[in-house]
Amino acid sequence: MNIRKGNPEDMKAVLELIQELAIFEKEPEAVVITEEDLIRDGFGEKPLFHVFVAEIENDELKKEIVGIALYYYRYSTWKGKTIHLEDLIVKEKMRGTGLGSALYSEIMKQGKRDNVRRIEWNVLDWNTPAVNFYKNSGARILEDWQVVQMDQAGINSFLEKL
Repeated sequence: MNIRKGNPEDMKAVLELIQELAIFEKEPEAVVITEEDLIRDGFGEKPLFHVFVAEIENDELKKEIVGIALYYYRYSTWKGKTIHLEDLIVKEKMRGTGLGSALYSEIMKQGKRDNVRRIEWNVLDWNTPAVNFYKNSGARILEDWQVVQMDQAGINSFLEKL
């Protein structure tokens, strides 16, 4: 297994993993992003995200991306610079191999290199293996906070009422 920074040529495989995660999270139709979006947004003059990819040699001795950790920087008025781990995805066939732990460790190392004061992410409450993994790693799961989102339709509806 090799973990490295992702590049534009990896975005097709990254998108496939994003789609696999959406299926796992029971929202396959929610993914609207394209490979071109990922390339533009991750590798332009001011990248909106960064990604680590985990690759292995497959049965045909070709390199195959089997996991990703996609993150970006945020700013906290209480803590300063932070990292938001948007997605840590491991192909189903590779779960339980330590690959997820290796990607998770890479994010923690990146946070240390960047001297951030917090790394944060979301986890679905029904994803018990992930919840247990994070708790066992020393992460705190904030029970009092709720995720709040406004989708595109909601944004438009809100602005029409102004």
